[in-house]
Amino acid sequence: MITVTEATATAGALKRLSDEGVSIWLDDLSRKRISTGNLAELVATKNVVGVTTNPSIFQAAIGSGEGYEDQLADLAVRGVTVEEAVRMMTTQDVRAAADVLRPVYDATDGRDGRVSIEVDPRLAHDTAATVAEAKQLAWLVDRPNVMIKIPATRAGLPAITAVIAEGISVNVTLIFSLDRYREVMAAYLSGLEQAAAKGLDLAAIHSVASFFVSRVDSEIDKRLTVLGTDEALALKGKAALANARLAYEAYEEVFAGDRWTALAGAQANRQRPLWASTGVKDPAYKDTLYVDELVAPGTVNTMPEGTLNATADHGDIHGDTVTGGYAQAHADLAAVERLGVSYDEVVGKLEDEGVAKFEVAWQELLDAVTKSLNSKGVEA
Repeated sequence: MITVTEATATAGALKRLSDEGVSIWLDDLSRKRISTGNLAELVATKNVVGVTTNPSIFQAAIGSGEGYEDQLADLAVRGVTVEEAVRMMTTQDVRAAADVLRPVYDATDGRDGRVSIEVDPRLAHDTAATVAEAKQLAWLVDRPNVMIKIPATRAGLPAITAVIAEGISVNVTLIFSLDRYREVMAAYLSGLEQAAAKGLDLAAIHSVASFFVSRVDSEIDKRLTVLGTDEALALKGKAALANARLAYEAYEEVFAGDRWTALAGAQANRQRPLWASTGVKDPAYKDTLYVDELVAPGTVNTMPEGTLNATADHGDIHGDTVTGGYAQAHADLAAVERLGVSYDEVVGKLEDEGVAKFEVAWQELLDAVTKSLNSKGVEA
């Protein structure tokens, strides 16, 4: 049994994180999580103010079949395609989660209370198809607190601009490099400028930029381990935090510039940095590393439940751990480069792998739903 003192301490770490200006979003969703009241409980007791999803999350949830049996039976009777079935199930979950989070959305004037759903990852290199799917998803979910996730691929950049220009809020995903992040912010500003030219209310448009963290350490640490020198090994576990901190430095620069000032005067919202992939993959590192060390105002940290619980239990939240570390961050990435580990090669590889992993997860989800539909006697 959890004592009052323990409950207060648990709430304390998460509350301190929120008080520092970090919005806590849950990086997971399933029908069971909604129907059992678990999501509402996390909102009420663990400072969760948003939800993110991705193809891997839906593959795990729907692939299990739990909670989806009745809808699958109805979809099979209707003889829908597997793609339509998947979209009906995923958008239903996002719509229900958006309803749970609607009070948060209302209380924060749209800043939080958000639920994200991703465009089909197979469209990551097709601008026009991404825009069309984003508009369709916004229509299907039909909730003001939905965010459409668009990958930060080369083809995704103009799609971000086009979707923002339609007044649709966007979560830009799979950002690994500082150069691409700057391009993402520029794409957002272009979208806002186009929306303003159409007479849209900029205050109603929100966006986050999902900057991936742990995968950077995984890839660079692997290369440093191969080098094996004392200097190389001493740099393990530093690149991801350095990369994220320099992303925040870029964010501060862009949203203090003249271009932003003009939009801010029209009540536009900053595109907040969102720390993604914050579950620690190396057991040698503290399991709250990418939470404790990425505390900065105006950010979002989307956590898998394990990281959320770990932060509640033993997170060390001690103020801003980002803005004072720019010089060291530049030094750490420069040191990695001097050892022959190419930053550009690493982040390019991670972007390609990120898209590919989501494509695989999406195909596995399609295959699982196809099997379920066929088992009910209807060809998918």
